[in-house]
Amino acid sequence: MHHLDVAGYAAVMDDLLLIDRCLDGEAAATRELFRRHRARVHAALYRILGSNRDMDDLLQETFIQVFSSLASFRGEARLSTWIDRIAVHVAYRHLRRKGPPTQPLDLLDDDLLPISSDGEHRSLAREGVRRLYAALAALPPASRIAFALHEIDGRSLAEVAACTGASVTATKLRVWRARRSLEKQAAADPILREFLGDRQEVTP
Repeated sequence: MHHLDVAGYAAVMDDLLLIDRCLDGEAAATRELFRRHRARVHAALYRILGSNRDMDDLLQETFIQVFSSLASFRGEARLSTWIDRIAVHVAYRHLRRKGPPTQPLDLLDDDLLPISSDGEHRSLAREGVRRLYAALAALPPASRIAFALHEIDGRSLAEVAACTGASVTATKLRVWRARRSLEKQAAADPILREFLGDRQEVTP
């Protein structure tokens, strides 16, 4: 057995032991599971939805579903992937329920904004982010989620497919359609076009 296989097996066993403790009603285990996965789930929801007044509720909804479904976890995938699937489902339902956002977006993650000390450039980048998410809001939820997880959150196509329950081929097609739609909108929007160009320059 390779070292990575041993490490992966140990991680799965650790997940299963933590779940058993949660199912036994151990409060410390419940807090530990939430602590381990909260930041990643919050980041995924944030990348998909942008700044959102419902974010805390959506995070809470995700973990309510996680804890209510723990008994069904069988270890076929990593616990993190299983939790991410629930988060994606919560985001998908929110997008279907809410439709396009009506509030301004103010997403300022450092990995979305080009590195610059120029205040004017950051202001333009902020507007670029706002227009990016306005453009994403026009996409079907499945395409928006696939694009956000792959292009913004930086996950591989295989990881996105695992999180969304789609094939890699379908995931690649959704990302391509989203990118094509954004490129069309950017052709008529200089600020969005410049922002997307800056992101391509700083993305490895």
